[in-house]
Amino acid sequence: QVQLVESGGGLVQPGGSLRLSCTAFKSTFTIGDMGWYRQAPGKQRELVAVISSVGTTNYADSVKGRFTISRDNAKNTVYLQMNSLKPEDTAAYYCNAKFPQLSRSYWGQGTQVTVSS
Repeated sequence: QVQLVESGGGLVQPGGSLRLSCTAFKSTFTIGDMGWYRQAPGKQRELVAVISSVGTTNYADSVKGRFTISRDNAKNTVYLQMNSLKPEDTAAYYCNAKFPQLSRSYWGQGTQVTVSS
């Protein structure tokens, strides 16, 4: 059973930075797209950023120029560098990884990011 384990969330002041990490454990299968989603209280889960297995990236308009997604395929890990954080970035952040050979994707357990002074 594949497990996605996230880390790096926390409390940060506006304008600050955080780096999230997500590693896929117990996986011997090729990982396709990996992405980060977020869900604020009372709102739907939304895509933040996604990266393909060859490094093609896509970002939500709200985070372009501030967030950077990257991955280390040898470590089955995806990262999200978040700079110039705003209070509206406050949410639970979830990692997602697609496994084409399994015809399914997996989610991490979520990590809380709170931007507040």
